[in-house]
Amino acid sequence: MAEIRLIEIKEEILTDNRKEADNLRAKLKKTGTFLLNLMSSPGAGKTTLILKTIEQLRGRLRMGVLEADIDSMVDAEKIAASGIPAVQIRTGGFCHLDASMVMKGLDAFDLKCLDLVIIENVGNLVCPAEFDTGAVRNAMILSVPEGDDKPLKYPLMFSVSHVVLVNKIDFLSLSDFDMDVFRERVHTLNPAAAIMETSGRTGQGVAAWADWLECEVKAFIA
Repeated sequence: MAEIRLIEIKEEILTDNRKEADNLRAKLKKTGTFLLNLMSSPGAGKTTLILKTIEQLRGRLRMGVLEADIDSMVDAEKIAASGIPAVQIRTGGFCHLDASMVMKGLDAFDLKCLDLVIIENVGNLVCPAEFDTGAVRNAMILSVPEGDDKPLKYPLMFSVSHVVLVNKIDFLSLSDFDMDVFRERVHTLNPAAAIMETSGRTGQGVAAWADWLECEVKAFIA
C-alpha cells in the first residue's frame, strides 16, 4: 500500500489568519481605534442593538460600523441612515469574516478619526467563532427565544466571547429560558465572560452595555 500523506489545511489557514489578526491589532493600537467583533445567530437582534448602542455613545465616542453579509446591504443602509459611517463587506458565500477581510473593510475608513469600529459579523454561531478578526474584544448576542442550552451546543462561541449579551430579555416571562442555568453554563466554559441582559426593543440594559464598551475603548486608547 502506498503511503498516505495527511495535509492539515484548516490548521494552516487558522495559523496564517492569527498572524494577520495580530498585525491588525498592532495597527489599530497605533491609530487608537478599538475594534469590537459582534457575533450572533441570524435574528438575534445585532443591528437593532448596534443602533441602540450608537444612540447611547453618540457624542461620547467616534464610531463606525463594518457590516458583513453573504449578500445585501440592508443593515449597512440602516447604520448609515443613523449618521454613522458604514462599510459593507459581501462575503460571497463565506459564513464568517477573517482578519484579511476585516483589514480590507477597515481600509475604507479613516481610522485616525474613529475611536470605535463595530464589526457586525455574519449571522452564525459556528464559523465566526473560529476565525480571529483582529478585534480587541469579542462579543456575542444570544436572544432569549433561542434557549438557554446554546452554550452546550456551541461551546466555542461562548468560550471566545469576552461579553455575552442576552437580548430580547423582555420575552423572558414568555419563555422557559432559565437565566441562572444559562449563566452557569456560560461560566463553566468561560469564567471570565461578562453576561449582560438587554432588549433592543425596550432599551433595557443598553446603557450598562454602552458604559462597559466605553470603558474598554478608553482603556485601549489610553
